[in-house]
Amino acid sequence: MAGTPRQSAAAAEEDGSNTVLAFQGVCKTFHVAKRAVTALEDVTFSARRGNVTGLVGPDAAGKTTLMRLATGLMRPDSGSVHVLGHDVAAEALTVQSLIGYMPQRFGLYEELSVQENLDLYADLQGVPRPDRPGRYAELMRMTALGPFRKRLAGKLSGGMKQKLGLACTLVRSPRLLLLDEPTVGVDPVSRRELWGIVYRLVRQEGVSVLLSTAYMEEAQRCDEVAMMHEGRLLGWGRPEEFSRRVEGRSYIVRAAGVPKRHLQALLLEAEGVTDALVRADHVRLVTVRPEPPDPAVLLPGVPDVRIEPASPRFEDGYVAILKEQQSSPPAEPEGAQAHPPDPTEPRQAPRPPGRPEQSVIRVQNLSRKFGDFSAVTDISFEVQRGEVFGLLGANGAGKSTTFRMLCGLLPPSGGRAEVAGADLRRAPAAARSRIGYMSQRFSLYGNLSVRQNLDFFSRAYGLAGRRRADRMALVVEQFHLAPMADQNAADLPLGFKQRLAMACSLMHEPDILFLDEPTSGVDPLARREFWSRINELADRGVTVMVTTHFMEEAEYCDRLAIMAAGALLAVGTPEDIRARARTADRPEPSLEEAFIHLIEGEEAEQAGGERS
Repeated sequence: MAGTPRQSAAAAEEDGSNTVLAFQGVCKTFHVAKRAVTALEDVTFSARRGNVTGLVGPDAAGKTTLMRLATGLMRPDSGSVHVLGHDVAAEALTVQSLIGYMPQRFGLYEELSVQENLDLYADLQGVPRPDRPGRYAELMRMTALGPFRKRLAGKLSGGMKQKLGLACTLVRSPRLLLLDEPTVGVDPVSRRELWGIVYRLVRQEGVSVLLSTAYMEEAQRCDEVAMMHEGRLLGWGRPEEFSRRVEGRSYIVRAAGVPKRHLQALLLEAEGVTDALVRADHVRLVTVRPEPPDPAVLLPGVPDVRIEPASPRFEDGYVAILKEQQSSPPAEPEGAQAHPPDPTEPRQAPRPPGRPEQSVIRVQNLSRKFGDFSAVTDISFEVQRGEVFGLLGANGAGKSTTFRMLCGLLPPSGGRAEVAGADLRRAPAAARSRIGYMSQRFSLYGNLSVRQNLDFFSRAYGLAGRRRADRMALVVEQFHLAPMADQNAADLPLGFKQRLAMACSLMHEPDILFLDEPTSGVDPLARREFWSRINELADRGVTVMVTTHFMEEAEYCDRLAIMAAGALLAVGTPEDIRARARTADRPEPSLEEAFIHLIEGEEAEQAGGERS
């Protein structure tokens, strides 16, 4: 494990020329609704020149506050912050002239074109006009946005918007670049392209980067990682130093005939288990002690259990450290069943495919146009009762448009869609009463409290009297919302916002649940809680249709459909999708590798067709 924060900071500052960012004993407190909230507590660490330094931690850990202090947008209550040798409190304007900062919600002007956004930010950052053409040309090459200079920013896909936001941040070449979760809500192809830009900046332009992320595989790419929790720095060092903390505690578990989600639930209930996570055809296990687990003790009564040691990953160490911070024994994951499912009993759902009477969602040649633009083109698929069905695709592929049509929020331009037996063209209201919907963007009322949002949505779904009161009390308890019940939704940490949004979508106990990127931007522990609840719903027979850009959590789905440019590329189980990318050079592709293979293959085919 890395050294203590103060020891690491002292070591880094021995050579001042190698330090681009230094925090020393920094504290910051906010007052929210008459409560004092400690955002940072005695934080000391440094970022080295020429490095990509990662910043990780759960929601409300203090990552964004740390970045804002580094930019001079906030002042610390105590302690000091130095950037490139300058005291930020005394020389904020000088610091701001030397750095680039891309916040979580970068302010693009969607009614302006790509070029007009670049011009506006060049004006704001005081870039001399003679210097602009060369810088623009370099940024267009770097981001591959050259062909789209005249396109309105609002018409770009999510990944292209992120790349434009980064280009606007870089119109004046900075010495230190701060990126606050730049890949949230971005598909794997665009995420890879954004990382390619970051690497080029570091290697070719000598830029140092501080980057916060909710994705553990991104943290593992960084040169060094600072891990935060509840405003405190828990550790700091190279990613492999975190991994070594769980040396001898990581395993791969398989059990013939036991669905992966059920195997995970059983392992999470077992004594001596720190973490269990679905991965490909197995469950990845992290134990409390570095001792090989006994299958008979770990999974009593489960036959043919195979356990193999695995190399520890950064995420294993991250989760282990966070779990150790809990003062009480690890709580049951939110949404997990009180008793794990018996692997010898048949599941309620999903039922075997190919039986039309079991299909609760039927899509036949569904299309949607916006003027001359085809957002969704002639797609067909079915979803069975109790199935977890994933809809994947690059940004702008048509996933959210498909969701909105299936929820009765957007009429289709052509084709047929049936949800819960109701034809969406003829009886959308009948379908809406049977479904719950959690949108891609937080869509609750920010100026209402948690309790008021729950009350509003329960009334909107037609709940009244004792039933409404009982349901509100139940979801407050199930989603652990009581501590935040009287706080405005806009002031909640992202993880609690997502939790509240899902609670509102479940108020009326729907048969079908639509989740549009429900875990976008939330930390790994919050994702685990979310998927425990989704798995429980599916086991009770609720049909769940979900979109995600996080390929590892797509492994939880029974089947997947992959979209590109409004059309379906593939439908099948995760193993079916991986098989389509299997080659002699890549015998065991990950789901992310398979996704990129399919998307890039489709793009290459389209490009070839256009040239011919």
